[in-house]
Amino acid sequence: MIKSMTGFGRCEVQEADRKITVEMKAVNHRYLDVNIKMPKKLNFFEAAIRSELKNYIQRGKVDIFITYEDFTETNVCVKYNRELAAEYMKYLNQMAEDFSMDNDVRISCLSRYPEVLTMEEQTIDEEALWQLLDKAIKGAAENFVETRIKEGEHLKDDLLGKLDGMLTNVDFITERSPQIITEYKQKLEEKVRDLLEDTKVDENRLLMEVTIFADRVCVDEELVRLKSHIETTKETLIQGGSIGRKLDFIAQEMNREANTILSKSNDLEISNHAIELKTEIEKVREQIQNIE
Repeated sequence: MIKSMTGFGRCEVQEADRKITVEMKAVNHRYLDVNIKMPKKLNFFEAAIRSELKNYIQRGKVDIFITYEDFTETNVCVKYNRELAAEYMKYLNQMAEDFSMDNDVRISCLSRYPEVLTMEEQTIDEEALWQLLDKAIKGAAENFVETRIKEGEHLKDDLLGKLDGMLTNVDFITERSPQIITEYKQKLEEKVRDLLEDTKVDENRLLMEVTIFADRVCVDEELVRLKSHIETTKETLIQGGSIGRKLDFIAQEMNREANTILSKSNDLEISNHAIELKTEIEKVREQIQNIE
């Protein structure tokens, strides 16, 4: 099977009083580029997340959005800094003594002094949190891969159809090429006879001119290579796997052969089919950019 580089996946996992939601989406990219947006408290797991994703994705620009919700009522606690409160009282008493005033500070007032009472989150069980997060990551990645495979099958069918159309053009040019040599020879003979009238035609000279023309317009090697590239592309699509880069290289080679065929052509029909070949090759290259 082949995979498209575009895809979307989502998974929501909730256990006890915690819930994690993971969403993934991707577009074409030459390499694997992963961008993760998640709460700060999950940053510790970034390396593990990236490592896990490599089991599912080889290429593409992937954006991942992770949300974390904690519904527990005891996830924070109040911390009392006794030493700091004693320091405040020590200096307040000193101030009362220095200025001969009463120290009228009450507990409710002292508790509002900076850092006397603070709110702290309780220690998170990292292993349990990772198990929950990993489950959500895998679920989203599996859904993500499933959409890529479905799109990849559509791409394969479309590409195989385009490749068959390219083979039709190649077969036409292969059949037409020898005919233009024969037609050139006939036209050359007629032209020479018209010019020389009753004078005998030099067959050797005529044959040499035809040979030079045939060598100049011969595209046999290009057609053989082009047909081989098309067949290789079809076989690669059927085999599947991570084939995007390989197919992109083959498409470049096909385009090179089609350019050579067009540049050598002096026949309108061959030129038209060569142009159709180039058009189809460009369409194939655009589709190949979507394959992982």
